[in-house]
Amino acid sequence: MIIRPVTRADLPALIELARTTGAGLTTLPASEERLAHRVEWAEKTFRGDVERADADYLFVLEQDDGTVIGISGIAGAVGLREPWYNYRVGLTVSASRELNIHQQIPTLFMANDLTGNSELCSLFLHAGHRNGLNGRLLSKARFLFIAEFRSLFSDKLIAEMRGVSDSRGLSPFWENLGRNFFKMEFSQADYLTGVGNKSFIAELMPKFPLYTCFLSEQARAVIGRVHPDTEPALRMLNAEGFAYQGYVDIFDAGPAIECETDKVRAIRDSQILVLSIGTPGEDAQPYVIHNRKREGCRITAAPARVASGTLVVDPVTARRLQLSAGAQVRAVSVAP
Repeated sequence: MIIRPVTRADLPALIELARTTGAGLTTLPASEERLAHRVEWAEKTFRGDVERADADYLFVLEQDDGTVIGISGIAGAVGLREPWYNYRVGLTVSASRELNIHQQIPTLFMANDLTGNSELCSLFLHAGHRNGLNGRLLSKARFLFIAEFRSLFSDKLIAEMRGVSDSRGLSPFWENLGRNFFKMEFSQADYLTGVGNKSFIAELMPKFPLYTCFLSEQARAVIGRVHPDTEPALRMLNAEGFAYQGYVDIFDAGPAIECETDKVRAIRDSQILVLSIGTPGEDAQPYVIHNRKREGCRITAAPARVASGTLVVDPVTARRLQLSAGAQVRAVSVAP
């Protein structure tokens, strides 16, 4: 398995992946036109032809036979070209000493507070390949790329996690709140944001705080919670240092988690080592390994051993990285 930059040849595979994601992954809509535009923009990004505000680093996970089975991405900076909306979960306190009443009522404020941060996005792995190191490679490869090209990214990383929806794609939060203002299905609103049409959010959503006590019990229960399929990804990011700080998606109330870039475990602990080709041995541990290239980026996960400033890997791993012995790599252990 390798992680590499997306190319135009991957478009048919991306469309097939997008059709299996279901509702909630707004950055990977099943639109051939939109995906083609995104792939083209990603190619420009890896060439260094765009500014951070427009940067879209899109990676694919590819099997040795060339089959694309996963995708993940990094946005250079969100909200600098078009508004970036979240709800900030707050608290309103009402009190009367005379009546002996003291009430704390959670509220939702529409906010643009996360503007300018780099975003981990578009993570999706085909259901038939959610095993072994595949999911961890797909997610953590991005951290090595950020560590290698640190100046291209902001001082904080965020990730919007998919919120709760049922098998039909219905979101309890949307059905109880968003539908009242947008008069459309959750899947349609989800699609419109995915294809870049976000102006309707500001035009239709109320600007005043929303009291959650007016929502149904089912809607309140999913605020800040993730879809069951997203729980492994959330645990993985939590282990790297990401935490929920009270921001949720305005459509499905999924949590936005964040971490200072330099404090992400895989970024902080990554090392530059000299590649050695041989037998890693019984003491080998799983490592995520980057060939330190940008346009020719190759990242893989494999058993390896650190010895005197070198990283010992087997010949197959070196071939996947398209490197020879003596080349420099950036590597970090898979496990925290």
